[in-house]
Amino acid sequence: MEKIRFQFWTLPQTMRLVEQHYKEDNCKSQSEFIEKSIKFYTAYLDEEKHVNYLSPLITETVAATIKGSEQHITRILFKVAVELGKLSHMLAAANDVDEETLAELHRMCVTEVRKINGIIAYEDAVEYQKE
Repeated sequence: MEKIRFQFWTLPQTMRLVEQHYKEDNCKSQSEFIEKSIKFYTAYLDEEKHVNYLSPLITETVAATIKGSEQHITRILFKVAVELGKLSHMLAAANDVDEETLAELHRMCVTEVRKINGIIAYEDAVEYQKE
């Protein structure tokens, strides 16, 4: 490809930067370095346009994904709450528990859930009950 001659004006400190860095970039000449710099900067400007176009699309996609996940988690939590309610009613019907024992059980469970950050293992509960 044929090159054209182009004269430009620049500050001395800018030229010193070119002189310092063109060999580090494996350029054979300062002109090659300046040409690569111009191509890099114009690609950066073009990319900025693409980011401005893509950013709202990405945001919409992420928001839709989060909303879908939120709805899925909500449905699952509802099902878990129903099952827990059924278990609670069955246990209450099968056992005669006084108010004081129930209050103590509630305090113990709140403390345990805080301590384990909400991750309850059935095996740990069985072990605790055997103690």
